[in-house]
Amino acid sequence: MKNNKRFLAVLLTVALSGVLAACGNSSEVSSSEPTSNSSVQEEDIETTEKEPKGSQGMEEEKSDGSSNTAQSHDKDNSAEASNDVDVDKNESPGSSKDEYLKKLNKMEEADRNAEAKTTTTEMVEQEEERYRTWDDELNKIYGLLEEQLENDQMDQLREEQRKWVQQRDETAKNSSLKYKGGSMEQLEYVAALASLTRERCYLLVAKYMK
Repeated sequence: MKNNKRFLAVLLTVALSGVLAACGNSSEVSSSEPTSNSSVQEEDIETTEKEPKGSQGMEEEKSDGSSNTAQSHDKDNSAEASNDVDVDKNESPGSSKDEYLKKLNKMEEADRNAEAKTTTTEMVEQEEERYRTWDDELNKIYGLLEEQLENDQMDQLREEQRKWVQQRDETAKNSSLKYKGGSMEQLEYVAALASLTRERCYLLVAKYMK
């Protein structure tokens, strides 16, 4: 009987050892699994956090690139604009005799094609405008000749011009006297001033301009 009890005691001990060993293994497995899962999750989180940074960097590069392109385009436009300005500065239309004669011909043609007015007041206003236009042009021509002519030539032209102004006014006045006291007197005077000034423009360009 004693031997049987010892044998049973040994069996119980072996059985309990097996149970305890099985419990220990299961606790190790269960404790290791969360660690593995948490590391994977942390890697996933790090990966997802890195991706937006990369895309944001690309957007910043694109933004910088487009900004540089716009700045380059603006520089090109400013360079073209400066070139246009230089070209305009180098050109001096109407500074030569042939060019200016063409300009005067166009002005005279515009006078002929102007709409005819019906009342005396309107006709006087029209002739006054024509006179101002030709007188302004005469002053421009005179300014160009000051740049082109030698000093002695310009001195001679100044004296000639003073005499011409006096003669023009007298001629226009005498022309208007045939309508003295009438509504046409002022019209004739202004029309004569305009026509004489136009003729003077042609003469100065033909005689003095280079």
